Amino acid sequence: MSWLSKNFTGENKNPAGIANNYLDQIPAAMKPYFQPYIDKGKTAGDKLTGQYNNMTENPGDFYNNLGKGYKESPGYQATLREALAGANNAAAMGGGGGLGTPGHENYAANAAGDVANKDYEAYINHIMDIFGLGQKGQQTEEQQGYDASKDYGTSIGNTLGQKAQYGYAGQAGENKNRSNNWSNIFKLGGAALGSVAGPLGTAAGGALANYFFPD
Repeated sequence: MSWLSKNFTGENKNPAGIANNYLDQIPAAMKPYFQPYIDKGKTAGDKLTGQYNNMTENPGDFYNNLGKGYKESPGYQATLREALAGANNAAAMGGGGGLGTPGHENYAANAAGDVANKDYEAYINHIMDIFGLGQKGQQTEEQQGYDASKDYGTSIGNTLGQKAQYGYAGQAGENKNRSNNWSNIFKLGGAALGSVAGPLGTAAGGALANYFFPD
């Protein structure tokens, strides 16, 4: 490769270009560290969106679905027996019309229903607590995914910014080098003219160099 080709066709190795070759590798090198969190965050976000939609659009169905797995708690039967015993005692003492009367049966049914409602409500509350913990975990994963995505995007943006700075500085350096090279040619030409035409030729070459390529 000739000296002119190196210095006037831009084929010299530009330091900015060399630096950019390494900068280009940064996003791919960093992606494996961010992508798992980004993927988990997206999955968690999609699940949360579906759950929130079910809560707001079909709250009744959502509530019923929570209760599908209901079973009597281990202490349900003992609590029921206590409630019925209380109803029998009240009837025996003359409350509700006496034992075996419709009033007694109604009182016993209400007591049993109250126990069942409380047991079911306790079950729903426990399920909602567990559901809430699951949602909190999904929200944490979604936030981690958002943070990873943001940090990855910031990293790429910073890399592009560095490439732009290096590119600008490198091009400015190349332009300066080419300017200096052309200036040197005019000066050499002036020196050559001086050897032939005397001091006037030297002065003419130097004047051209200063005119086109001032320091």
